[in-house]
Amino acid sequence: MAQKTDPSASTPAEEPAWKQRAVERSTKAAKLRAEQRVERFLDAAQAIITEKNTTDFTVQEVVDRSRQSLRSFYQHFDGKHELLLALFEDALRRSSDQIRAAAAGQSDPLDRLRVAVQLLFELSRPDPGAQRPLFTDFAPQLLVSHPAEVKIAHAPMLALFTELTTQVEEAGQLREGVRPRRAAALVMQTVMFVAQSSEVSEEDGAHPLSADEVWDFCAMGLARP
Repeated sequence: MAQKTDPSASTPAEEPAWKQRAVERSTKAAKLRAEQRVERFLDAAQAIITEKNTTDFTVQEVVDRSRQSLRSFYQHFDGKHELLLALFEDALRRSSDQIRAAAAGQSDPLDRLRVAVQLLFELSRPDPGAQRPLFTDFAPQLLVSHPAEVKIAHAPMLALFTELTTQVEEAGQLREGVRPRRAAALVMQTVMFVAQSSEVSEEDGAHPLSADEVWDFCAMGLARP
């Protein structure tokens, strides 16, 4: 005859509710402190970049500016590259939010996409008066050395353009056979590349491309005739 087993002997007793609450509260507090330390490192690095107009700085400079320890820095970042990557991702996320807010002012889906394309072009153009070494110095190096990280950093922007292109499709305004996500990726990459290489010297006797020209080009491949 099979022996009956006592369920209480094989199943570990659950932790008391008070202990679960205490652990959860402790975990939340530790997470908040970590987030605050990370923000202080990011703010310090951004301040140094703004002052120097370059990404050429040391980890120790960031540590000193943040008034935290080197040990704390390496608890949160693998090194300077990871710190710059975090700043780059954050900048792209803010740009995505800015474009989304601007596009939301349009009622027509195709107009929303037009505003997004034109604003992305303007934000991506080289501007001698703007201090954007993350995009002019760090991003080109990152594209060559860590393409997978570039893809992750651009994910919010791609998600936005996919969303806008899908809205155009749902409104029956997208050219037949065009797949929203692939079209969004093509448009985003085209606009950013063209913007970054659109400046010409006065000796060329030509004028830089405009946001309107870029949109007209993209619209020919997207919009239903």
